[in-house]
Amino acid sequence: MNIPRRTFLKGIVTTGGAMALGTTVLPPAVMADIADWPQEAFEAKTAEDALTALYGEELVENSAITVNAPIIAENGQVVPIEVTANLEKIESITIIAEKNPVPLVAQFNFPDPESAIGWVKTRIKMAETSDVIVVVKADDKFYTAHRNVKVTIGGCGG
Repeated sequence: MNIPRRTFLKGIVTTGGAMALGTTVLPPAVMADIADWPQEAFEAKTAEDALTALYGEELVENSAITVNAPIIAENGQVVPIEVTANLEKIESITIIAEKNPVPLVAQFNFPDPESAIGWVKTRIKMAETSDVIVVVKADDKFYTAHRNVKVTIGGCGG
């Protein structure tokens, strides 16, 4: 049986598998975060649907957000992405790969917006050449930036 990791982990938590592991493994704060899981956004098949499910409003392009990614990624399995947002009161940074089967790649939430530094560095999987869209929530407003990445060998099933 081959099921996506997210589906597997979510299934364990929702069916009580976490109880079998012991209550100390998943404290109440983590369980609250799971309840806030953006299911509709993760199930979206297009970047537009994911953005609508997460934000539902117009996003503003902002030059204070820098998306550092390779122009050409030789392998879509591992594409390094670095996001820097020179904004105040950063609450979250979201990364979306436009043409992935599941466009919403990651959402990083910062628990203390007053002292958060808007910087995230990670590696993502990309199915094909497309835009990487970054959305930064700062001071209850949504800002965006994007970068086109050319993928020469597919990473999401290709």
